[in-house]
Amino acid sequence: MEQMTKQTETRNTNPENYTAQRFIVAIFGIIEILLAFRLVFKVMGANPASGFVQGIYSVTQIFVGVFEGIFSRVTTTGAETKAVFEPATLIAMVVIALIAWVVLKLMPSRVGTHVEKTEYTQRDNQNK
Repeated sequence: MEQMTKQTETRNTNPENYTAQRFIVAIFGIIEILLAFRLVFKVMGANPASGFVQGIYSVTQIFVGVFEGIFSRVTTTGAETKAVFEPATLIAMVVIALIAWVVLKLMPSRVGTHVEKTEYTQRDNQNK
């Protein structure tokens, strides 16, 4: 007597890679991190003559410069440092986050899965 056994294997795969979305998130994320460094350095009174601090300030000035003058800066002078609260940096961070959100919403979403089905047929030979 001959028996047939049928097996079906199903697996969900998602071949789509979200390269464009990852790129946008990475770029805007780096900008946000640099602006956060600027905000912390200004508030804590970091030495602007330091190479790293000066580099952060010069790179982020492009994004903050647009918003300068909306609110005035708050400055406090300590024994060794001069701390500055810069509202323009906070505004820049919020506006850039909103721009990133809008750009990501405008990108076409690629939702869905690809289903692969594989069928196996096996014949068993049994003699009685």
